[in-house]
Amino acid sequence: MSTLNFLESPLQPDTASFSQIVRAGDGWLHRVNKGQTLRIVDLKGNQAADTLFFSAEDLQERYSAQDTIRCQGSIYLTTGTQLMSNLCRPMLTITADTCGRHDTLGGACAAESNMVRYELGKRFMHNCRDTFLLQLAKSGLPLGKRDLAHNINFFMNVPVTPDGGLSFADGVSEAGKYVEMKAEMDVWCLISNCPQLNNPCNAYNPTPIEVLIWDAEVAAA
Repeated sequence: MSTLNFLESPLQPDTASFSQIVRAGDGWLHRVNKGQTLRIVDLKGNQAADTLFFSAEDLQERYSAQDTIRCQGSIYLTTGTQLMSNLCRPMLTITADTCGRHDTLGGACAAESNMVRYELGKRFMHNCRDTFLLQLAKSGLPLGKRDLAHNINFFMNVPVTPDGGLSFADGVSEAGKYVEMKAEMDVWCLISNCPQLNNPCNAYNPTPIEVLIWDAEVAAA
């Protein structure tokens, strides 16, 4: 599968049943039902949206980076990718993508990784793992730290170096770029709009994203 598989969506924002701006550094947790279409928009460009999915029917079934990579034979996500669960079932299918590069390897920033990658004093900086945990705590869902599996980093550019390492590079996304997914089952979508200031994943300046949802009958029209 190409790592740059561009496809624009025919769906128009004014027909969406839901839309919300997620401010820089904030989180978002929302149910997306089977057949609905979810779009994540990089409003200002060069912003990373850390994302996890859980089956609404069984919260122990969740997005699996390993199964997704194995099934598609690529470490990047783009149009045509099926996001697989840890039970090897399709959770969502990417139906449109105007960015073409979405990371599956870099993971979410955390207090521990900020200390290891940057310096001890970065421990108390806002991070995606804490945002995930805050959203879960507020939701009342029976999920916690142990349920935070490896996440997707939408719009984030994490090249693999020739020696097999990872590098956090300047993004390829621009203002208004988006990724769109059709839900193949009822899911909970958990997003941390990344607050990271220590590497170029957010151009050292985190900015808002927008999330939109279209109902199944509108998406199918």
